[in-house]
Amino acid sequence: MRILVLQHVPFEGPAAIADWASRRGHPLDICRLYAGDPLPAPTDFDRLVVMGGPMGVGDTEAYPWLVAEQAFIADAVAAGKSVVGICLGAQLIAAALGARVYRNAHVEIGWHPIRLTAQAQRLDLCEGLPVEQMVYHWHGDTFDLPAGALQLAQSEACTHQAFLVEDRVLGLQCHLESTPESVRALCDACGEELVPDRWVQTAAEMRAAGPEVYTGIGRTLETLLDRLPA
Repeated sequence: MRILVLQHVPFEGPAAIADWASRRGHPLDICRLYAGDPLPAPTDFDRLVVMGGPMGVGDTEAYPWLVAEQAFIADAVAAGKSVVGICLGAQLIAAALGARVYRNAHVEIGWHPIRLTAQAQRLDLCEGLPVEQMVYHWHGDTFDLPAGALQLAQSEACTHQAFLVEDRVLGLQCHLESTPESVRALCDACGEELVPDRWVQTAAEMRAAGPEVYTGIGRTLETLLDRLPA
């Protein structure tokens, strides 16, 4: 399976997704949109992975490539590709499929639990996954579910944490791909966003997460990536 990653900023790369692809023997290419890389032909990949970033879906004046990217995502879905979105990536998928993206009631940054919905617990995709799990977050926006999407997870601060469309398009508002290195990179690059609030942890709190937390989210990530149809 050939994987294409759309990356929006230097400090939010595929992280544990790249590690998974390497272990499974899946070739992985990165399109660095922030550096002006051109979008490839749809025949060049089997699964599209859309990463996060500090910009918003509507910030097209500052980041004009967001317009072409949304069209590219919509075309990939229409072509029957497997698509995975992380944080901004999930918001871009939602927008590409006609759903509204807007400011969430709360900024959610740090390690906070998500809970699988009842319908997610009945899906083969989520079989055996923890019903509640501590995961990493860094977002202020949220989205409505695209038409026909199944809501998979929610947190206390954000109702729409994960969704699934047509069994092959997966949106994850949270960062299951996180590693200690990627968390450190986000804290270093976006530390000005750490304004004290109910759902905002300090950089020190985020960096203090133990290896068992990363092992847990890594296991969930691998399960989802393995089970999602190519």
